Amino acid sequence: MAEIQEKDSGGKGKQKKFNVRVDFTPMVDMNMLLITFFMLCTTMSKPQTMEIAMPRKDVNKDEVTDIKHSRAVTVLLGRNDKVYYYTGRLEKTDYDKLDKLVETNFSGDEKSLRTLLLGRNTEVVQQMKELKAKKENLEIADSTFTKQSIEIKKNKESPIVMIKASEFATYKNLVDALDEMNICNIGTYAIEDITSGDLRLLNNVDPGAGYEVIPQKK
Repeated sequence: MAEIQEKDSGGKGKQKKFNVRVDFTPMVDMNMLLITFFMLCTTMSKPQTMEIAMPRKDVNKDEVTDIKHSRAVTVLLGRNDKVYYYTGRLEKTDYDKLDKLVETNFSGDEKSLRTLLLGRNTEVVQQMKELKAKKENLEIADSTFTKQSIEIKKNKESPIVMIKASEFATYKNLVDALDEMNICNIGTYAIEDITSGDLRLLNNVDPGAGYEVIPQKK
């Protein structure tokens, strides 16, 4: 509350002086009420998660052979943000051949991993583009979009990607690789441990990098 105190100067013909004192105590209660209101009404930021679709466990032997040879793409995350890939399944003698490993990047240019995956996943990418357009036009519900997108990504011709990080790779490299999976609508991909053969490939294409080859178990 505001309080005005009148002070007499003691002389005639002189103006009276007033001292004004404002009591801000009620404002404290008002501030607490406002803080409580905003805390209860504000929507807290939700943690962002990334869904990773792992390979199916109920795969028969015929499907395994087909996956390893025609659909498999292995991405290797190396030193100094370098990224490599090879397709299909490599034999023991292939790990010493320089032409088996191709250097790539996450830039989106012609030599990037994105160009490779989009080229191998053309049918799924087109179907997902049409499905997203239906969702944006409110022709289908979110639940329908999720269900149909899962079915589209089960395409038997789409690539299956294995991501393997070396000891020199960074978390940013791994996140970038996972982002490419989402951009390219890859339905099945997995993060796997790098093998001694993969490390031999990296040492051959990048001499002096110092990749420590894992001893093979007898």
